[in-house]
Amino acid sequence: MLKGSVTIKDGCGHVPSLATGDLFFLLAWLLWWQAGHEDHAGPDPPRKVSAALKQGQITPTELCQKCLSLIKKTKFLNAYITVSEEVALKQAEESEKRYKNGQSLGDLDGIPVAVKDNFSTSGIETTCASNMLKGYIPPYNATVVQKLLDQGALLMGKTNLDEFAMGSGSTDGIFGPVKNPWSYSKQYREKRKQNPHNKNEDSDWLITGGSSGGSAAAVSAFTCYAALGSDTGGSTRNPAAHCGLVGFKPSYGLVSRHGLIPLVNSMDVPGILTRCVDDAAVVLGALAGPDPKDSTTVHDPINKPFMLPSLADVSKLCIGIPKEYLIPELSSEVRSLWSKAADLFESEGAKVLEVSLPHTSYSIVCYHVLCTTEVASNMARFDGLQYGHRCDINVSTEAMYAATRREGFNDVVRGRILSGNFFLLKENYENYFVKAQKVRRLIANDFVNAFNSGVDVLLTPTTLSEAVPYLEFIKEDNRTRSAQDDIFTQAVNMAGLPAVSIPVALSNQGLPIGLQFIGRAFCDQQLLTVAKWFEKQVQFPVIQLQELMDDCSAVLENEKSASVSLKQ
Repeated sequence: MLKGSVTIKDGCGHVPSLATGDLFFLLAWLLWWQAGHEDHAGPDPPRKVSAALKQGQITPTELCQKCLSLIKKTKFLNAYITVSEEVALKQAEESEKRYKNGQSLGDLDGIPVAVKDNFSTSGIETTCASNMLKGYIPPYNATVVQKLLDQGALLMGKTNLDEFAMGSGSTDGIFGPVKNPWSYSKQYREKRKQNPHNKNEDSDWLITGGSSGGSAAAVSAFTCYAALGSDTGGSTRNPAAHCGLVGFKPSYGLVSRHGLIPLVNSMDVPGILTRCVDDAAVVLGALAGPDPKDSTTVHDPINKPFMLPSLADVSKLCIGIPKEYLIPELSSEVRSLWSKAADLFESEGAKVLEVSLPHTSYSIVCYHVLCTTEVASNMARFDGLQYGHRCDINVSTEAMYAATRREGFNDVVRGRILSGNFFLLKENYENYFVKAQKVRRLIANDFVNAFNSGVDVLLTPTTLSEAVPYLEFIKEDNRTRSAQDDIFTQAVNMAGLPAVSIPVALSNQGLPIGLQFIGRAFCDQQLLTVAKWFEKQVQFPVIQLQELMDDCSAVLENEKSASVSLKQ
């Protein structure tokens, strides 16, 4: 049994390193400690911070200013494309007035958040990290952005990504690659010092994963409390795994896509990146629900907020382990942690079954065909006439179209458009697009059959390995990397199921490794409840960035990570 010794943990089940400059954890931890609690369960950060704001122990403006300071300090990570400082400070001022009048809007009132730069934000530039939309300022907010603002959240800025969210490393946008904060963590750097082959420390920084890498880096570096990503084939869960975060993809139709600039309409879902499962549930509670502007949202009444019970007994659970996910490319460390996680559930009384998803081997090819065909359709709107970039060529309309798209899109986007149009040609339509749709149905049915066999939740790896150095990552082209990195995640999008990546342990290199839980459609609350229990068991350590944030290092010098994790 993997039981931890008695340790002080934050409300997310993490062992806090208070020298990291994380104001949220610090504040919540101090409040809990001062209250004299002895249950070792820790506080609930969002509600504790909200309570502190209500009691005037800290103001929204102070919280906002702290995050803005950290954004400036970590600018070299390239997590943000646009920092909306004036907007955030104005929102903080309004939040402060509400707290003084006893009119708080909820747990997110006065809490800093960030939004991936493919969500429309009224009055704030929305670029999709592409020359095609550079300078474009939407006249409206995406529904999910508006819902956050309606709850009083503070919008710190727009985060970096792969161009039009096409990629798995956050390396292919026009604003440059995003650097993983774990590249500068104490855990990683100490391991590197032990390796005599590591010579150039500064140039060997790690990728965040993608395409929501900017949002992941923003949360991981403590510059915001939560961030929105988008998830088409794993673009929220992949960077969450590489950055030691919780990355949640809701069921398709639970959260509105209105205002999310589309990549693949039938698979796109707004994703949530936080530091713990409870936080993801709080954000989901604010975002979930029908939207008249998005016909794909479900209209059944949704129980809100998404309160997660503390699961004490897992003996009634059945955990499925898909045998097709055990592939040769999977690193030995991820394989070992996956096995130990299954053993943990079994030791606590849960039933653990090997299940089969027989069409898994076809999923990545099927995903590529369907993804590129929808990309070709969606990218047709960027023609230089209505909005965005327009070239100076005026010889003919056709020449203007061609030059605009050549200048506006990078090679990755143009390549996917080309592939998609090829699959949609009259002579290819039946053999590629229609056949892929049929295979997609078979893949979705595989999941249905697995859950109908009595399985409550599936447990899989999220990624093949830990984050890799940027110089190693770019040795492969975008298409190859995406096929490798989406191998465990994209089938969920084709089936429309909820999934969450949970950080499990640090690798031998001192880097995060995540595992993925997959639930039944619209059983998001059950999925997060199981994930919360698992998170509490593994006690993933908080990133230690004291070298990066030396002004915060005096808060607490005694940094103990005395938890028993899956690594032990």
